[in-house]
Amino acid sequence: MPSITIIGAGPGGYCAAFEAARRGAEVTLVEREHLGGTCLNTGCIPTKTFKSSAEALETASRLAEFGITAESGDEAVCFKADMAAVVARKERVRKVLCGGLEKTCGSLKIRLVRGAAELSSDRTVRVHTADGTEEIKSDSVIIATGSAILDLPSLPVDHKHIINSNDALDLNHVPKRLLVVGGGVIGCELAFIYRAFGAEVTVVEGLDRLLPIPSVDSDMSRLLQREAKKHRIRVELAKTVKSAVVSDGKVSCVLGPSPFVEGATGDDFTLDTDMVLVAVGRTPNSESLNLAGAGVETDARGWIKADHGMRTSAEGIYAIGDALGPARVMLAHVASAEALCAVDNCFGKDRTLDYSVIPAGIFTSPEIGTVGLTEAQAKEKGFDVRAQIFQFRELGKAQAMGELPGMFKLICDNASGKILGAHIAGAHATDLIAEAALAISKGLTAADVAHTIHAHPTLSEGFYEVCEGWLRGC
Repeated sequence: MPSITIIGAGPGGYCAAFEAARRGAEVTLVEREHLGGTCLNTGCIPTKTFKSSAEALETASRLAEFGITAESGDEAVCFKADMAAVVARKERVRKVLCGGLEKTCGSLKIRLVRGAAELSSDRTVRVHTADGTEEIKSDSVIIATGSAILDLPSLPVDHKHIINSNDALDLNHVPKRLLVVGGGVIGCELAFIYRAFGAEVTVVEGLDRLLPIPSVDSDMSRLLQREAKKHRIRVELAKTVKSAVVSDGKVSCVLGPSPFVEGATGDDFTLDTDMVLVAVGRTPNSESLNLAGAGVETDARGWIKADHGMRTSAEGIYAIGDALGPARVMLAHVASAEALCAVDNCFGKDRTLDYSVIPAGIFTSPEIGTVGLTEAQAKEKGFDVRAQIFQFRELGKAQAMGELPGMFKLICDNASGKILGAHIAGAHATDLIAEAALAISKGLTAADVAHTIHAHPTLSEGFYEVCEGWLRGC
């Protein structure tokens, strides 16, 4: 059986370690910080625990709408975010899941080494631990070091007045005014969360729409912008923050036309806020790995180059997850799929990963789920397509839940009805997208879904209805 050293214990790294160990490999897992990586400690899971608190607060504010009132004579109940309790809950969830990963490592006899790793050309991994340096030689190495927060030189983070997304998950108070720089996934998620907590939120995005990501259909962006307005979130599109000055506990930001949008116009203006949250992207987390010395090729930004079998330019060295950068898909579940592919190849297989059907979830209010091609992408690829939309508010379950904003959007090949893309905005959209992902991966048509009985009353009926509507052509 092969020996495999895995550097990084995020979703890709621990998934690779577990799978390899279950197959009988001798596995060493190297991690310099916490098991679970960014996803478990400062990303996916912490933000979703925060979102759960935000949703609970929003529901509490709507209790009368559901016929729930305080008993006569009681004082009016005022709900607010107790940030110390919110953060403590997030930490409890994180620690439970981290503990579970450690127990699994133990049960699978995975050797866990704590420290910073450095590669050499012969697949030796040198780990600098608290007790010194240890050298580990193995048949294969899998790099799963992930990514780190990208800093902007023009907005230096001081972790107090100008913060990053990690800081936003440890705040001991809700700022009265919060300016979010970046209208991508992280920025939008945190904007809606902190608006629910009571902050006055402004989002500044350098491009001309929220969620300016190729995989997000423009109709989803427009819907989210409308919902931001309903939530009283101010949105400044095609703008950038040119400077930020901290004075007397406040931040004065100068905003102006974005250089990233052709024809962006308008005068510079000043916007004062109590805190600035910078959420503009990620950077490779591999600066200490000695990639060049090990013969691992990277692109100009430092992201590792690998084929679809996760093989790098160095024999026996693989790379997975965020370390591959935006040329792939920087999502936790993609890293896990890449991990299984890499392990297969460590065991002598010749497997490649198909990236054509990858569902994604965006945890805004409402949620957004997306899979396959957007309408614009399908047309760019030369497909003759027809799109269909079904509104969330037409569902009985949505009405019963009081969750009306949202839509189901379907993109199909006009001749065959084959589903090419599906995009859902609304309550539990991130769960609902799974059916669409399965449909696309199996090459199903709108008719296949429409001829499948869906339970009533459920939100999943929306996918049935949009497929049925596509068949009717209305």
